[in-house]
Amino acid sequence: MYIIGGVKTYLFIAVLFASSVWAQLPNPCDRTCMTGLVDRYLAAMVKHDPSGLPLAKGVRYTENTAEIQVGEGLWVGASEAPTTFKIYAVDPASSQVAFYGVMKEWDKPLIIAMRLKVINGKITEIEHVLARNIRTDRMQNLVTARPGLLADVNDNDRTPRQTMIDAADSYFESIEHGKGSIAPFAEDCERHENGGQTTHNKTPVPWPVDLGSPKANQDMAVIGTLSCTAQVDSQVLSFITRLWPRRLTVIDEQKGLVFSFPMFQHRGGVRSIKIQGVPGVDVIPMGGGTSNLQAGEIFKIRGGKIHEIEAMGVSLPYGTKSPWE
Repeated sequence: MYIIGGVKTYLFIAVLFASSVWAQLPNPCDRTCMTGLVDRYLAAMVKHDPSGLPLAKGVRYTENTAEIQVGEGLWVGASEAPTTFKIYAVDPASSQVAFYGVMKEWDKPLIIAMRLKVINGKITEIEHVLARNIRTDRMQNLVTARPGLLADVNDNDRTPRQTMIDAADSYFESIEHGKGSIAPFAEDCERHENGGQTTHNKTPVPWPVDLGSPKANQDMAVIGTLSCTAQVDSQVLSFITRLWPRRLTVIDEQKGLVFSFPMFQHRGGVRSIKIQGVPGVDVIPMGGGTSNLQAGEIFKIRGGKIHEIEAMGVSLPYGTKSPWE
């Protein structure tokens, strides 16, 4: 019994030691490997041929929340890979890489927010969120990504991983509570949605979504000149019932990026919004319809503050669930 117990004890200690050593080893797919895998994946889509990709057996693939087979969906009509508008977020800690870019399907531009999970060199999870029907007057903001979203964060402005997650999560909290001070917005915070700049415009510009009347569109253009904090405080986003799940999935500490796949829930019934604190803008009429919106959203965090937000999304039926929830 003593010998058997000793052997068991030895084996147990050996396993613990091996696990400890393995945990300290670098991810076999580092930043260069991860971004290269994204490029290979996108190129394979345009060729409509996934056979050369390191796909794990049973790889899971979703597109706009629908679970489908690799080779379907965007794989059918992809006609040009992203060229100049490309944002990568690499998270070795979770073995994931996310990508936000502009590519073409049947020669028409679309925005893709994508996530790959890579385990032991194999792609085990693929997630696409696609925004089609991009307005032509928004394409000027989709030629190249803003420099802040591409640059490394210097050592003085690095933010701890959990603080980055909390900062991005507080953005969703601020919307749900209609209180801009909940989120650590920087003074220069600038949000883009499907290519349209929706905060800090120097002069009023059309909102990305047509509200159905010249007066409403003009008022929303004024609201687009507000800061990130002031815009939340105006209550213009109060038609959003809930943001859940938020899925802050990819944290790139080197770039200061939090890449999330939140689900915006619109219960409906909001026919108008009483605007607060915006001179000349009193009430914004709303359609009141029900819907969900699956988004892909990037937050750039420097010094604990949110500086850039790049968002896209696709409207889905109300009650749609995230398959990754």
